[in-house]
Amino acid sequence: MADQVQFALEWDKTGERLYELGVSRGVLYKQKADGTYDDGVAWNGLTAVTESPEGAEANDMWADNIKYGSIRSVETFKGTIEAYTCPDEFYECDGSAALVEGVYIGQQSRTPFGFSYVTKIGNDTANEADDGYKIHLVYGATASPSERNYETINDSPEAITFSWEFDTVPVNVEGHKPTATIVIDSTKVNKTKLTAFENTLYGSGNTAAKLPTPAEVLAAFTTP
Repeated sequence: MADQVQFALEWDKTGERLYELGVSRGVLYKQKADGTYDDGVAWNGLTAVTESPEGAEANDMWADNIKYGSIRSVETFKGTIEAYTCPDEFYECDGSAALVEGVYIGQQSRTPFGFSYVTKIGNDTANEADDGYKIHLVYGATASPSERNYETINDSPEAITFSWEFDTVPVNVEGHKPTATIVIDSTKVNKTKLTAFENTLYGSGNTAAKLPTPAEVLAAFTTP
């Protein structure tokens, strides 16, 4: 049997078999009329966030009987949020309005919102110290009407899982195209700066949770 060729590249090295799982730390930031966001509130019962970007499709051009070139359409960011419940502040985002405390009407204007959530990063080692997570930020989202299926309680009761599809309007990013999403990888950024950033995102002490702009995110991880 011939000797195996020794390549420069190595695959599936110990500690480099990475994967992502889970969703947690959901936070809602309702958007104000001026485009800024209200203080964040915890989104309890979050079970899934499905990211479903669309666009970036190739539009081919033909000339002289050959493929002359290709232009890609603009990419849009959309997705679905699933949860057992939602914050009271989300009712306005879902097209509801309160007539009085505890009395709501539907088919109203839908308030845009931002939100954040976390996914975990794991690897093949038993040492969890080198595991990490990703913080996902979403801007300019609006929720679409969603189906709700209420069923009678039987001998195998299950809690209802609510689902909201959302679209986004991207925000400006200096030096780049507008975006509706930012991801922060805890394994690649400075840990001290990450802690300070999370104190802003989730609140700390008497300071309320805030959704930072893309410029503020950049400053958080580049300012000495």
